[in-house]
Amino acid sequence: MTRVFTLLLIGLLGASCTEDSEIAVGQLERDRIELVAEANEPIVEIAVREGDAVAAGALVVRLAPERLAALREAADERVASAEARAAEAERGPRAEQIAQARARYAGARDALATAEREAKRARELHAGGVASDELVDQRERVHALARAERDAAAAALAELLAGTRSEQVAQAHARRDEARASAREAALREQRLEVRAPRAGVVDALPYKVGERPPAGAVVAVLLADGAPYARVHVPAALRARVKPGTSARARVDGFETPFEARVRSVAQDASFTPFYALTQHDRGRLSYVAEIDLTDDAARDLPSGLPVEVEFAP
Repeated sequence: MTRVFTLLLIGLLGASCTEDSEIAVGQLERDRIELVAEANEPIVEIAVREGDAVAAGALVVRLAPERLAALREAADERVASAEARAAEAERGPRAEQIAQARARYAGARDALATAEREAKRARELHAGGVASDELVDQRERVHALARAERDAAAAALAELLAGTRSEQVAQAHARRDEARASAREAALREQRLEVRAPRAGVVDALPYKVGERPPAGAVVAVLLADGAPYARVHVPAALRARVKPGTSARARVDGFETPFEARVRSVAQDASFTPFYALTQHDRGRLSYVAEIDLTDDAARDLPSGLPVEVEFAP
């Protein structure tokens, strides 16, 4: 009789283990969204409280704007200056500059003619024995200098008449575009002083207070995504082979008699605990794989996070 009872008990335990091996257990969770500060500035406003529901785009935290506003204004001024230089390069020399260059050329040409006459007269006087060698040399030097000034004035006028070179115009455009890009970056950094919710959700945590200065990259708010939670469960090794993304399932939540329809979102490729190659055949059955299961029922939208859940996968 004792032997029969023992065999019956072993059979019941085996059936229980077999039944439990068809179920993955875990808890309900929601996607966590961490909002970070992109600048090392003091917090001047926290527009929400922990537990508040926020819509997508809603203001959560605002950082002090003064320093980045000054940088953006400086960038705008550089843009205005670069645009003015680019426009000047496109237009080329002004008419007044060309007129001034013509006048200099005309004056240099007249000065050269005068210097030529003086040099010629000095040579004639020297030939008649009236002028000294020094006077001739002096007049020749003046003549050479006048010729050089005439040639320089002619070259300057020709450069203005030819207009701005295409390379100079291209360089001016490049400097203008660079200044514009810097201004856009400065404006974007200023806009990001307002930390906003990227999607609807519930405020889970606010680590900082008004007046504190979080470092750049620090998490200043944590949101739990709106919508139905998902089940994060541990899939037994015996079920891993037939559980894959897209597999249908049913989720049972404590306090609800009717199970919720669900679908596998993802399954980890590696076991949660000891790697399989370090275990014996007996121990490998104790491995589990983390899986995320989406609850597709509309009735699951209001389920709170943290509840225990059991997931049964479709055969």
